[in-house]
Amino acid sequence: MSGPIGRRPLLAAALALPASARGQPAAPWPTRPVRIVISWPPGGGADIPMRLAAPAMQQVLGQPVILENRAGASGSVGAGVVAQAAPDGYTTLADTAGGAINHLLIPGLPYDFSRALMPISQMVRSPLLCVVRADHPSKDLAALLERIRAAPGQIPFASSGVGTATFLAPALMLRRAGVSANHVSYRGGAASIAGILAGDAEFVFSTLPQAAPLVQEGRLRGLAVSIAHRLPNLPEVPTVQEQGFPDFDMADWLGFYAPTGTPAPVIAKLAEAAQAGMRDPNAVKRLGEIGMIPVGSSPAEFQAFWTDQRNRMGAIIQAEGIKVE
Repeated sequence: MSGPIGRRPLLAAALALPASARGQPAAPWPTRPVRIVISWPPGGGADIPMRLAAPAMQQVLGQPVILENRAGASGSVGAGVVAQAAPDGYTTLADTAGGAINHLLIPGLPYDFSRALMPISQMVRSPLLCVVRADHPSKDLAALLERIRAAPGQIPFASSGVGTATFLAPALMLRRAGVSANHVSYRGGAASIAGILAGDAEFVFSTLPQAAPLVQEGRLRGLAVSIAHRLPNLPEVPTVQEQGFPDFDMADWLGFYAPTGTPAPVIAKLAEAAQAGMRDPNAVKRLGEIGMIPVGSSPAEFQAFWTDQRNRMGAIIQAEGIKVE
């Protein structure tokens, strides 16, 4: 029979337990900088909201927020980096709507976005603006579509990459109009706008940070807004719906993610930081000036939204027969 257990062995055993098991709070998180991988180039619809949110996020986290642009393959390069990162909350992802549909349009992705990454918060909703160069002969969407119809498969249109809303919106419009055009994929929104200005492509459905200032400066002409209502900062530009496409309502959006398996308290802290970033008065003002809509949803809200987008966009892609040529 074993003898009585002394107090010292009991104390040693208790100290060997995790802090949470001893009834003490776990170590605070974070204790070092948090990296946000932005899966698109600087200056675009993914980059600008995160840079505006970063100061408020740092205040909540109590640590520096390091923003790292890792562009390529319609956002899937940056997403792949975070999908392989340790699930400790120190490496996170900011990615656009393409993450919900890339698997349908880009064969051979080495990871499953829905399994590898956890939604934290939807940061913004981003209407798209169909633009042409200011000297383009088309004054409205009907004229552009007639031009495309007269040269099947020849008129080049730009996008930020296959799988993005900037690809899906024109593909859906062209499909419904019964016409075809030549897709030219660029590495991000700024590059696609540069292609329009250079004359290498004739039109693009761009996110607003790149397109809206150039429309206001008179270097681009806005032909259509992708969502159901006109934009306060460009009230003269009609919607796609107004120009013969009932129920056409499509926007890009930016999501914030962590690797699957990240502890729930860490996800909650990251969500708190993201929401603070989207409530920051300077961020709200600046985003409003370029027509982007701050959201800052909870993890549960973003999970529901993300699942709905994945299902809805997937159904549109399959029903409309949209594919990469």
